[in-house]
Amino acid sequence: MSSSQDPSGYGSAQAYGPPPPGWPPYRRPTNTLAILALVFAFVASPAGLVLGILARRQIRQTGEEGDGLALAGIVIGGIGTALAVLGVVVAIVVVATVGASFAP
Repeated sequence: MSSSQDPSGYGSAQAYGPPPPGWPPYRRPTNTLAILALVFAFVASPAGLVLGILARRQIRQTGEEGDGLALAGIVIGGIGTALAVLGVVVAIVVVATVGASFAP
């Protein structure tokens, strides 16, 4: 047996180097409020709008991922909220118009 060989037969231990090419780099976590903003934008639009605004503020401070999710929550939540408000206004106008047509 030569002196350069390890007596165990496995060779000498080597330090771990960088990961091989093709491995994904470390990704920052996605902001939880951003995920909730997108979900709530479809379920309860005003909540999605508010959560999206809060999520974007947090993302600027923490550097987390999810800015696109938060922006989508803001846009979809804003559109849904605007449509809901428009629907309420139209319903009030219709009820007032129909009520006025039956007045003596």
